[in-house]
Amino acid sequence: MEIKALAICGSLRKDSYNRKLLALAKKIVADMDMECAELDLKKLDIPMYDGDIQEKGLPKSVLAAKKEIENCDLLLIASPEYNNSVSGVLKNLIDWASRGNNSFDGKVAAIFGASMGQFGTVRGQLHLRQILAYLNVLIVAQPQVYVWSCDKAFNSDGTLIDAKTADLLKQLIAGSVALVKCKK
Repeated sequence: MEIKALAICGSLRKDSYNRKLLALAKKIVADMDMECAELDLKKLDIPMYDGDIQEKGLPKSVLAAKKEIENCDLLLIASPEYNNSVSGVLKNLIDWASRGNNSFDGKVAAIFGASMGQFGTVRGQLHLRQILAYLNVLIVAQPQVYVWSCDKAFNSDGTLIDAKTADLLKQLIAGSVALVKCKK
């Protein structure tokens, strides 16, 4: 059974720690012989959600994002924590992609994140779990992957210094893949 993954980074910054974490997740998926595309929110340049824009028809960038989401089985979402919540750019994507037909309906997501703070992205992931649950996205409960003090968490080659955290990311993705397989 072929499983298609879609990687999404909730940070627009080119060298963000969440982008590094997402690169590791993509490598794990590749090592599992799965296809993985990336939805680059910076390149898509999705406008801020506005009902007036929606009334005129969904923008091309939104339609492209919705198509990518609909064509995948597994979402890999790396999100920073901004003000104890999910990043604005990620929330904006979710708001747009749930308009019309909910592109997230029935998908499986592995969520994880990196933050400079001592709590990692625990609060932001809690909000993301609530949002995705409302949209009928299935999320493996354990393990939860929060990379804290992320400025000290990565080796120069982009790998995680802490082997336990790297293993937790592998477990999260493996559990999410198993959930996809159960659904099919």
